[in-house]
Amino acid sequence: MRIILDINNFWSPSGGGVRRYHLQKMEYYQKKQTDYKLVFLMQDNHNGVEEISPTLTIEHVKAMKVPGKWWEYRFIYNPSHIRPYIKKYNADIIEVGSPYVLPAAVRRACEGLERKPMLTGFWHADFPVTYIRRTFGRVNELLGKQLENVAWAYARHQFKNYQGIQVSCKEVMERMRSRGLLNLHWLPLGIDSTLFTPACRDGTLVEELKAGNPNRLTMFFPHRFCKEKGVSLLLDAYPLVCKELGVEPALVFVGTGNRISLVEEAVKKYKHVKYAGFIKKQEEMTRWIASCEMGFALSGWETFGFSILEAMSCGQCLIGANTGAAAEHIRESGGGIILPEMTPKALAKAICETAENEAKMLEMGKNGRVYAERFSWNACFERQREFYDGLY
Repeated sequence: MRIILDINNFWSPSGGGVRRYHLQKMEYYQKKQTDYKLVFLMQDNHNGVEEISPTLTIEHVKAMKVPGKWWEYRFIYNPSHIRPYIKKYNADIIEVGSPYVLPAAVRRACEGLERKPMLTGFWHADFPVTYIRRTFGRVNELLGKQLENVAWAYARHQFKNYQGIQVSCKEVMERMRSRGLLNLHWLPLGIDSTLFTPACRDGTLVEELKAGNPNRLTMFFPHRFCKEKGVSLLLDAYPLVCKELGVEPALVFVGTGNRISLVEEAVKKYKHVKYAGFIKKQEEMTRWIASCEMGFALSGWETFGFSILEAMSCGQCLIGANTGAAAEHIRESGGGIILPEMTPKALAKAICETAENEAKMLEMGKNGRVYAERFSWNACFERQREFYDGLY
């Protein structure tokens, strides 16, 4: 039996897409009798081991907590903290899911081993563009581009001598290839289309949101409350939509983040803006999604976008960014509208034009559902096992 050692500094118990990926992967290996065993190094406030099944072990690794109120990330950075687990399990494959420090630390942890594992990566965040160019480009465009070049050089160094890097967005993969990252493998992730389905629509909830007006548009935003995800963009567009439609749409926010105060202010200001809190149970989440007509994918930096596919799977029409996984999914599915520019005016126009053509909105919702059904977690991890097999 081959041993996969999975480690990712992007893991967080309250995280979004990365957390979902690891939870689904652990569930797959727990239930599936395969010729691989998964050992997940889970950053925690203590050391300990859970033998979940013959094909799944969770190693709790005490790690430094990253400062910050709105997240629970812990950081493994020292090769000496990683090496004992490589030796303990005699790992065949190591998958590294975060690009900062960890890939090189894992490589150094393998130095001198009599039997070295295959090193693989997973590009969960397109950080040279998302976090470097976008952040510093606001200060100075030239500075942003120069620092992006440095970030790509850093990424090439981090993943030096890695046998492969998995990527879930074709656009991102092409950008990586153009920047000199090699051995890239497209791995679309999955969703549970039997859980996220239009059949979970709750008529009582719909009536509550419509508040006596069947023509009231219902909209849903289930993303982290930060600039990157477009929460400010949507809130700036909302009064324009109210004015144009003449009927204040219902807008439901779910989640948390460093801009939660903006959401709370909007709830106080507008009668039909609602904050439903942080929802952990998928069944409750799908009830909300399926009961709202329109969803948003306003981050142009997604590398897959679970929430995008989940919204499509529930039959929502989507308004999305013009880059990244959001644009890719909408373009390939016909399940929504891609914004020509990321401004409140353009967003308001897209919302209003879509809402005023109910038949078109329903058609896009159906298109999205058909597209989302192509993705499953089982198919994802079967494809990933083929990738692992190909390393030998």
